[in-house]
Amino acid sequence: MNAEAVMTIPLDLTSLASAIDRLAEALDAIHAEPENLLYRDATIQRFEFTYEIAHKMLRRYLAQAAANPEEIHEMAFADLIRAGNAQGLLQGDWPRWREFRQARGTTSHTYDEAKAKQVLILIPDFLAEARGLLLALQARTVATP
Repeated sequence: MNAEAVMTIPLDLTSLASAIDRLAEALDAIHAEPENLLYRDATIQRFEFTYEIAHKMLRRYLAQAAANPEEIHEMAFADLIRAGNAQGLLQGDWPRWREFRQARGTTSHTYDEAKAKQVLILIPDFLAEARGLLLALQARTVATP
């Protein structure tokens, strides 16, 4: 399926929209008080769960739109991102999403001050990407109860 051939698929995007709102809220807080470690940690945690929800929603949508959903479920992450990009669901390409994925992996396995600061730098770009994904999915789905 290409970007021109768009199907309307039932998909509940409430969790993605909520996660994006909460991440934006955390970014506002850390921008207001950049030295507040609680805000920094909360922003990173919200990035983690927003990232997880975003790529799961992408996979779910692509599986529902696919002729063979099992192919999507078995698809490597890089191929998933490429497929989402090819369908106009993502603004960023695989190299950009690889950065987000590496940042997510960094935050979940170790805590390091320098790494936390590096992750914070990526979060505004990720937020823009997640918002773009949400808008693209909203245009192609119908809400489910």
